Amino acid sequence: MSDVLDILKYTLPALIVFLTAYLLIRKFLDNDLRIKKADLMLRNDQYILPVRMQAYERIVLFLERISPESLLMRVNRQGLTSKQLHTELLTVIRAEFEHNLTQQIYINKDSWEVIKNARSNLINIINTAAKSIEPEAPSIQLSQAILEEIIDKEHSPTDVAIDFLKKEINELF
Repeated sequence: MSDVLDILKYTLPALIVFLTAYLLIRKFLDNDLRIKKADLMLRNDQYILPVRMQAYERIVLFLERISPESLLMRVNRQGLTSKQLHTELLTVIRAEFEHNLTQQIYINKDSWEVIKNARSNLINIINTAAKSIEPEAPSIQLSQAILEEIIDKEHSPTDVAIDFLKKEINELF
């Protein structure tokens, strides 16, 4: 029994010292890891934030370029039929979207869905307007029908998406 007590006299203080040292070292290492993570996040923000801002700028530019007013001004030419204008409008929207497709990497998932919805809604508006016009009618009739469809809605799909992006950008700061 006395041997056990002698062993406990020496091992118990050593065990307490070991546990204290272990907990202190562990706390020190955890704190050091937290500091390094915070520093890494700060450095990442310095590099990623400008790239994200450029992505948002490009997407807003994309939305402005496919807004009905801008799109019709760029695409509609003298001598086009309604069917030709319809085809060209859809081609331009598709090309613009594909050109900016990679920006989704830097944009919030919800924002990307809003952008895709704006594009889809705009295509639906164009298709609806095209159905109401004879294919061989002058392109100006399709342009008017598209603009009337936009006016009937409270807001243009691209304007809604741009407003959503502006709110998200404001939240970044």
